[in-house]
Amino acid sequence: MWAGRTGTLLRLSGWWPTGVLGRRLLNCNAASLAGSSSPRCWNCGGAGGPPRGDRFFCPQCRALQPPDPTRDYFSLMDCNRSFRVDTVKLQHRYQQLQRLVHPDFFSQRSQNEKDFSEKHSTLVNEAYKTLLAPLSRGLYLLKLRGIEIPEGTDYEMDSQFLTEIMEINEKLAEAQGETAVKEIESIVRAKQKELTDDVSRAFERDNFEKAKELLTKMRYFSNVEEKIKLKKIPL
Repeated sequence: MWAGRTGTLLRLSGWWPTGVLGRRLLNCNAASLAGSSSPRCWNCGGAGGPPRGDRFFCPQCRALQPPDPTRDYFSLMDCNRSFRVDTVKLQHRYQQLQRLVHPDFFSQRSQNEKDFSEKHSTLVNEAYKTLLAPLSRGLYLLKLRGIEIPEGTDYEMDSQFLTEIMEINEKLAEAQGETAVKEIESIVRAKQKELTDDVSRAFERDNFEKAKELLTKMRYFSNVEEKIKLKKIPL
């Protein structure tokens, strides 16, 4: 009896929708809210505009949509957000996306689609390049967590490490002949492999400060690698 009276009072006060009509109003309002927040196509106004998942094209008019600004590189390249990446799968995904959005396929389309294809293609190239190399991949992972390492910073590197880098640079500057350069290159490659393994473990443990320190060291060795490439170019 009390339940019936409570229900009546709630209905009279407007807090309890009466019968099917009340439920219908709620359902219609929810659907309206959901529809208003869904992206719409720039060309035909249909629902499902900016790409979700792999939907780069409007399902109604098939117009290419602009890139989704909220999508990170890992999502775009269909990779788990992890330091460990399957580079073969990454390459296949890169080729798949370029077959979809490369500007060559939009030469006869509208100017909007030409512009969007340029943006998509550039974004795919940047994502692929970033996730392919361990150093840039690690730096990007940190960036997604709001952690950045400014260029030119020593990040409180210990003097022993800085001395090691200085000595390698001096040896490289003094190196005469291909054999000497290759020997230094081999040392640097081994150092980078060791650091890459350490960075992977740091990310697996969510130790982002350690990952930051190790990636800074990798960046030092990456600079040495660039100098080695220049050294190998014949004058």
